Amino acid sequence: MKRFSTFRIVITALFAALVCVATMLVPIPIPATGGYANLGDGIILISAFLLDPVCAVLASGLGSMLADVLAGYASFAPATLVIKAGVALIAGFILNRFGKSENPGRMLAVMIVSGIAAEIFMILGYFFYEGVVLGLGMGAAAGIPGNIGQGAVGVVIACVVAPVLTKSREVMEMMNKTK
Repeated sequence: MKRFSTFRIVITALFAALVCVATMLVPIPIPATGGYANLGDGIILISAFLLDPVCAVLASGLGSMLADVLAGYASFAPATLVIKAGVALIAGFILNRFGKSENPGRMLAVMIVSGIAAEIFMILGYFFYEGVVLGLGMGAAAGIPGNIGQGAVGVVIACVVAPVLTKSREVMEMMNKTK
């Protein structure tokens, strides 16, 4: 197992902070479930596309959970930790498995597919948590449209921003130090 250097710890903490801020920046309440939609998934997917899997999973789960606690949604924090870490894991796994290509069109297609697959996990994860753990039953379905919107916006943000960042030699050198 690769050791966690100071640099990897700092990059992970930086991305966790970015996820937290993006999540809290424009919260869109979903009254039916007591949750909220946000822009954090864009940063989560960017971290999955740029960082090594361990850094991306930790940054995504911890940053999102911290946002829930700070924003007054502590009842969602345990689920958010697991769900958002899963989003990063799924997106990163698919991209690393199928995204090794010099063809920008293929890379974009794999990013879109990996983002969609990861966001489906997010939608199902919150549906299960709200329905079973919070006891909303099928009432949890009321949160699905908001989560679909959140996931779609996250995929678009990541698919626009990540390719731009990968064109920067400095950014890529920095990100390669985490892998």
